[in-house]
Amino acid sequence: MKPIKIAAIVPAAGIGSRMQSAIPKQYLTINHKTILEHTLTRLASVKGIDHICVAISPDDIWFSNIQLEPTRFSQVLGGKERADSVFNALTYLKEQAFDWVLVHDAARPLVQVDDIEHLITQCISHNQGGILASKVKDTIKRGDTSIKETVPRDDLWQALTPQMFKPDELYQALLLGAKQGAVITDEASAMEFSGHAVMLVAGRSDNIKITTPEDLTLAEFYLTNSKDLEKK
Repeated sequence: MKPIKIAAIVPAAGIGSRMQSAIPKQYLTINHKTILEHTLTRLASVKGIDHICVAISPDDIWFSNIQLEPTRFSQVLGGKERADSVFNALTYLKEQAFDWVLVHDAARPLVQVDDIEHLITQCISHNQGGILASKVKDTIKRGDTSIKETVPRDDLWQALTPQMFKPDELYQALLLGAKQGAVITDEASAMEFSGHAVMLVAGRSDNIKITTPEDLTLAEFYLTNSKDLEKK
């Protein structure tokens, strides 16, 4: 049987304005490594991932400082929006005929290898795209300056990454979304817009995205105390 080829895409062209930092958040450091390095190390630890493509800004002056194995990693220019960066990476990877592609946020360094492997297993066994997600635990309120309603949370999930799809299907979904001006916030929303069913695969809720200074503090705590923290 032909081996299944899987690529990972990491959109890392954003500036992260909510972090209030002079440099993009993915290049802030935790334990002497940039957030992006932590993220790429986690992805590289997954045996099923054959290649990792990082989409960076044309103005990026930091990525070249990261030491990466050239046969395992590649880079492409990202776009203005996340969807543009993913689309550019898919275009670059097209000729390499990957069977599946995982898209993972550059600023999610806490993702667990076990969760990624579970997502891969579920998507392949069901032959269907899916995302890591965690059940909403808190009471959810809808409103502006005051509460308008309490939203039932029984079927609410927080979308995480990685998100895993067949590359041609994701490529066409992003293309359709762009042509029709759809609001595409993640890969799953593009697939939903184009009519594809997307699986929810339960993952750890500490797979946080570093967006604000408070997130950075929390991520530093988790990484410092993590059992599988890479040795320096």
